Amino acid sequence: MVRYSLLRLLIFFGVLAALWLLGLREPEEQILLLVLAAAISMLISFVVLKRFRDDYSRQINERLQQRAQAKQQRRTTHSDEQAEDAEDAQDDGPQGNPGPQGNQGPVEYR
Repeated sequence: MVRYSLLRLLIFFGVLAALWLLGLREPEEQILLLVLAAAISMLISFVVLKRFRDDYSRQINERLQQRAQAKQQRRTTHSDEQAEDAEDAQDDGPQGNPGPQGNQGPVEYR
C-alpha cells in the first residue's frame, strides 16, 4: 500500500512539474494546473500501476481469507468444547453428582 501510494504521488508531482514547464505558471492558472495534473496522473496511474494494484488486492484477499479461516477454527474449537461440556454434564447425572442415580421414589413432606 505504501509503495503504491508513493508511486501515485511521484506520478502526480511529475505531471505537475511537466505541466508547469509547459507554461501553466500564472497564478490564475494554478487551479487548472492542479486539476489537469490530478486527471492526467490518475490516467497514467491506472495504466502503469496495474500490477501494483493487483498485488495489493491479492494481499488484501489473502488476509481476509486468513481471518475467515481463523474465525471458523475458533468456532469449531468453541463448538467442540461446548459438546464436551454437554457430554460431561450428561455423565454427571441430573444434579451434577457423578454416578448413576437410583430411583428413590417420591419424597413426602409433612
